[in-house]
Amino acid sequence: MTSEPVRDPVADHLLTPHNCALVIIDYQPVQVRSVKSMDQDLLVDRVVHLARFGMLYRLPVVLSTVNVSTGRNQPTIGPLQGALPGVTALDRTTINAWEDAEFKQAVRAAGRRKLIMAALWTEACLTFPSLDAMREGYQAYPVTDAVGGTSPEAHQAGLDRIALAGGKPTSVVQVGCELQRDWARQGTAEGFTQILFGGQRPLAGTSTEPSGNGVRSARRDGRHTSPAQ
Repeated sequence: MTSEPVRDPVADHLLTPHNCALVIIDYQPVQVRSVKSMDQDLLVDRVVHLARFGMLYRLPVVLSTVNVSTGRNQPTIGPLQGALPGVTALDRTTINAWEDAEFKQAVRAAGRRKLIMAALWTEACLTFPSLDAMREGYQAYPVTDAVGGTSPEAHQAGLDRIALAGGKPTSVVQVGCELQRDWARQGTAEGFTQILFGGQRPLAGTSTEPSGNGVRSARRDGRHTSPAQ
Protein backbone atom coordinates (compact mmCIF):
# COMPACT_ATOMS: atom_id res chain seq x y z
CA MET A 1 0.00 0.00 0.00
CA THR A 2 2.65 2.46 -1.12
CA SER A 3 1.74 5.39 -3.32
CA GLU A 4 4.12 6.20 -6.13
CA PRO A 5 5.88 9.58 -5.98
CA VAL A 6 3.69 12.46 -7.10
CA ARG A 7 4.11 13.00 -10.82
CA ASP A 8 5.17 16.37 -12.21
CA PRO A 9 2.02 18.37 -11.39
CA VAL A 10 2.48 20.71 -14.34
CA ALA A 11 3.40 18.16 -17.01
CA ASP A 12 0.90 15.50 -15.84
CA HIS A 13 -1.52 14.58 -18.63
CA LEU A 14 -4.30 14.37 -16.02
CA LEU A 15 -5.75 17.38 -14.23
CA THR A 16 -3.80 18.56 -11.19
CA PRO A 17 -4.13 21.64 -8.98
CA HIS A 18 -1.12 23.06 -10.81
CA ASN A 19 -1.98 22.62 -14.48
CA CYS A 20 -5.61 23.70 -14.88
CA ALA A 21 -7.95 26.63 -14.37
CA LEU A 22 -11.69 26.74 -13.73
CA VAL A 23 -13.82 28.81 -16.11
CA ILE A 24 -17.45 29.49 -15.16
CA ILE A 25 -19.68 31.45 -17.52
CA ASP A 26 -23.18 32.94 -17.19
CA TYR A 27 -24.75 31.20 -14.19
CA GLN A 28 -27.36 33.94 -13.90
CA PRO A 29 -31.06 33.69 -13.04
CA VAL A 30 -32.40 33.98 -16.58
CA GLN A 31 -30.00 31.38 -17.92
CA VAL A 32 -30.70 28.94 -15.07
CA ARG A 33 -34.47 29.29 -15.47
CA SER A 34 -34.29 28.55 -19.19
CA VAL A 35 -32.36 25.28 -18.87
CA LYS A 36 -34.50 22.34 -20.02
CA SER A 37 -31.91 19.58 -20.33
CA MET A 38 -31.73 18.78 -16.60
CA ASP A 39 -33.35 19.68 -13.30
CA GLN A 40 -32.51 23.30 -12.54
CA ASP A 41 -31.99 22.79 -8.81
CA LEU A 42 -29.62 19.91 -9.51
CA LEU A 43 -27.75 22.05 -12.04
CA VAL A 44 -27.18 24.77 -9.44
CA ASP A 45 -26.10 22.18 -6.87
CA ARG A 46 -23.58 20.64 -9.23
CA VAL A 47 -21.94 23.88 -10.34
CA VAL A 48 -21.65 24.93 -6.68
CA HIS A 49 -19.89 21.64 -5.91
CA LEU A 50 -17.60 22.27 -8.88
CA ALA A 51 -16.78 25.74 -7.56
CA ARG A 52 -16.04 24.30 -4.12
CA PHE A 53 -13.57 21.88 -5.68
CA GLY A 54 -11.96 24.81 -7.47
CA MET A 55 -11.53 26.71 -4.23
CA LEU A 56 -10.32 23.66 -2.28
CA TYR A 57 -7.51 23.02 -4.77
CA ARG A 58 -6.81 26.73 -5.22
CA LEU A 59 -7.38 26.75 -8.94
CA PRO A 60 -7.31 30.04 -10.82
CA VAL A 61 -10.99 30.87 -11.41
CA VAL A 62 -12.33 32.98 -14.26
CA LEU A 63 -15.96 33.91 -13.62
CA SER A 64 -17.95 35.72 -16.30
CA THR A 65 -21.42 37.20 -16.67
CA VAL A 66 -23.26 38.72 -19.60
CA ASN A 67 -25.22 41.98 -19.80
CA VAL A 68 -25.18 42.89 -16.10
CA SER A 69 -23.63 46.30 -16.68
CA THR A 70 -26.19 47.08 -19.39
CA GLY A 71 -29.01 46.39 -16.95
CA ARG A 72 -30.44 43.60 -19.08
CA ASN A 73 -29.42 40.75 -16.80
CA GLN A 74 -28.82 39.95 -13.14
CA PRO A 75 -25.51 38.93 -11.53
CA THR A 76 -24.24 35.43 -10.80
CA ILE A 77 -26.70 33.39 -8.72
CA GLY A 78 -26.24 33.67 -4.97
CA PRO A 79 -25.13 30.12 -4.11
CA LEU A 80 -22.39 30.23 -6.72
CA GLN A 81 -21.20 33.63 -5.55
CA GLY A 82 -21.09 32.24 -2.03
CA ALA A 83 -18.91 29.34 -3.13
CA LEU A 84 -16.41 31.69 -4.81
CA PRO A 85 -15.38 34.23 -2.16
CA GLY A 86 -13.08 36.90 -3.51
CA VAL A 87 -13.78 36.04 -7.16
CA THR A 88 -15.12 38.99 -9.17
CA ALA A 89 -17.16 38.36 -12.29
CA LEU A 90 -16.01 39.85 -15.57
CA ASP A 91 -19.05 41.24 -17.34
CA ARG A 92 -19.35 41.35 -21.12
CA THR A 93 -21.84 41.76 -23.93
CA THR A 94 -20.56 39.00 -26.24
CA ILE A 95 -22.37 35.67 -26.39
CA ASN A 96 -18.99 34.05 -27.04
CA ALA A 97 -16.86 34.95 -24.00
CA TRP A 98 -13.70 34.32 -26.02
CA GLU A 99 -14.54 37.40 -28.07
CA ASP A 100 -14.34 39.61 -24.97
CA ALA A 101 -10.87 41.08 -24.46
CA GLU A 102 -10.93 41.12 -20.64
CA PHE A 103 -12.17 37.56 -20.43
CA LYS A 104 -9.52 36.24 -22.77
CA GLN A 105 -6.82 38.18 -20.94
CA ALA A 106 -7.95 36.68 -17.63
CA VAL A 107 -7.71 33.16 -19.06
CA ARG A 108 -4.25 33.85 -20.41
CA ALA A 109 -3.16 35.42 -17.11
CA ALA A 110 -4.12 32.22 -15.28
CA GLY A 111 -1.20 30.55 -17.03
CA ARG A 112 -2.88 27.15 -17.35
CA ARG A 113 -3.44 25.25 -20.62
CA LYS A 114 -6.13 22.93 -19.29
CA LEU A 115 -9.48 24.67 -18.85
CA ILE A 116 -12.25 23.08 -16.80
CA MET A 117 -15.28 24.75 -18.32
CA ALA A 118 -18.87 25.21 -17.21
CA ALA A 119 -21.32 27.59 -18.86
CA LEU A 120 -24.96 28.24 -19.65
CA TRP A 121 -26.09 27.42 -22.18
CA THR A 122 -24.19 24.37 -23.40
CA GLU A 123 -24.97 25.04 -27.06
CA ALA A 124 -23.67 28.61 -27.04
CA CYS A 125 -21.76 30.03 -24.10
CA LEU A 126 -19.97 26.74 -23.44
CA THR A 127 -19.45 25.59 -27.01
CA PHE A 128 -18.14 28.78 -28.60
CA PRO A 129 -15.34 29.64 -26.13
CA SER A 130 -14.37 25.96 -25.88
CA LEU A 131 -13.90 25.76 -29.64
CA ASP A 132 -11.96 29.03 -29.74
CA ALA A 133 -9.76 28.06 -26.79
CA MET A 134 -8.84 24.76 -28.43
CA ARG A 135 -7.92 26.57 -31.64
CA GLU A 136 -5.42 28.56 -29.56
CA GLY A 137 -3.85 25.46 -28.05
CA TYR A 138 -5.82 25.06 -24.83
CA GLN A 139 -7.44 21.82 -23.71
CA ALA A 140 -11.13 22.18 -22.89
CA TYR A 141 -12.81 20.01 -20.26
CA PRO A 142 -16.58 20.61 -20.37
CA VAL A 143 -18.19 19.51 -17.11
CA THR A 144 -21.18 17.68 -18.53
CA ASP A 145 -23.31 17.40 -15.38
CA ALA A 146 -22.84 21.04 -14.36
CA VAL A 147 -24.00 22.57 -17.65
CA GLY A 148 -27.35 22.72 -19.40
CA GLY A 149 -29.07 23.74 -22.58
CA THR A 150 -32.43 25.00 -23.79
CA SER A 151 -33.36 21.42 -24.69
CA PRO A 152 -31.79 17.98 -24.21
CA GLU A 153 -31.01 17.93 -27.93
CA ALA A 154 -29.32 21.33 -27.89
CA HIS A 155 -27.28 20.38 -24.83
CA GLN A 156 -26.09 17.13 -26.40
CA ALA A 157 -25.32 18.77 -29.74
CA GLY A 158 -23.10 21.29 -27.97
CA LEU A 159 -21.22 18.60 -26.06
CA ASP A 160 -20.83 16.53 -29.23
CA ARG A 161 -19.43 19.49 -31.12
CA ILE A 162 -16.86 20.17 -28.42
CA ALA A 163 -15.85 16.51 -28.23
CA LEU A 164 -15.51 16.21 -32.00
CA ALA A 165 -13.17 19.20 -31.95
CA GLY A 166 -10.95 17.51 -29.35
CA GLY A 167 -12.59 18.48 -26.07
CA LYS A 168 -12.38 16.17 -23.06
CA PRO A 169 -15.81 15.77 -21.43
CA THR A 170 -15.73 15.28 -17.67
CA SER A 171 -18.04 15.41 -14.64
CA VAL A 172 -18.02 17.13 -11.27
CA VAL A 173 -17.03 13.94 -9.43
CA GLN A 174 -14.37 13.12 -12.00
CA VAL A 175 -12.86 16.60 -11.64
CA GLY A 176 -12.68 16.25 -7.85
CA CYS A 177 -11.21 12.75 -7.96
CA GLU A 178 -8.68 13.74 -10.61
CA LEU A 179 -7.50 16.71 -8.58
CA GLN A 180 -7.28 14.73 -5.32
CA ARG A 181 -5.89 11.50 -6.86
CA ASP A 182 -4.70 9.99 -3.56
CA TRP A 183 -6.45 9.75 -0.18
CA ALA A 184 -3.00 10.05 1.40
CA ARG A 185 -2.76 13.71 0.32
CA GLN A 186 -3.94 14.91 3.70
CA GLY A 187 -3.88 18.61 2.94
CA THR A 188 -7.08 18.33 0.92
CA ALA A 189 -8.45 14.87 1.79
CA GLU A 190 -10.87 16.09 4.45
CA GLY A 191 -12.24 18.89 2.27
CA PHE A 192 -12.55 16.49 -0.64
CA THR A 193 -14.54 14.09 1.53
CA GLN A 194 -16.88 16.84 2.69
CA ILE A 195 -17.61 18.02 -0.85
CA LEU A 196 -18.05 14.47 -2.15
CA PHE A 197 -20.19 13.00 0.62
CA GLY A 198 -21.49 15.91 2.70
CA GLY A 199 -24.60 18.05 2.61
CA GLN A 200 -28.21 17.37 1.72
CA ARG A 201 -27.45 16.43 -1.88
CA PRO A 202 -24.05 14.71 -1.87
CA LEU A 203 -22.23 13.95 -5.07
CA ALA A 204 -21.81 10.35 -3.94
CA GLY A 205 -23.47 8.14 -1.38
CA THR A 206 -26.90 8.42 0.20
CA SER A 207 -28.87 11.43 -0.98
CA THR A 208 -31.58 13.25 0.93
CA GLU A 209 -33.54 15.36 -1.51
CA PRO A 210 -34.02 18.94 -0.30
CA SER A 211 -37.29 20.75 -0.92
CA GLY A 212 -35.51 22.95 -3.43
CA ASN A 213 -32.07 24.34 -4.06
CA GLY A 214 -33.10 27.92 -4.65
CA VAL A 215 -34.01 28.15 -8.30
CA ARG A 216 -37.58 28.99 -7.35
CA SER A 217 -36.52 31.95 -5.24
CA ALA A 218 -34.19 33.05 -8.04
CA ARG A 219 -37.30 33.59 -10.12
CA ARG A 220 -38.30 36.34 -7.74
CA ASP A 221 -35.14 38.20 -6.84
CA GLY A 222 -32.19 36.64 -8.66
CA ARG A 223 -30.72 35.09 -5.54
CA HIS A 224 -31.10 31.72 -3.87
CA THR A 225 -32.40 31.50 -0.32
CA SER A 226 -31.10 28.00 0.45
CA PRO A 227 -27.39 27.64 -0.38
CA ALA A 228 -26.23 24.41 -1.96
CA GLN A 229 -24.27 22.10 0.28
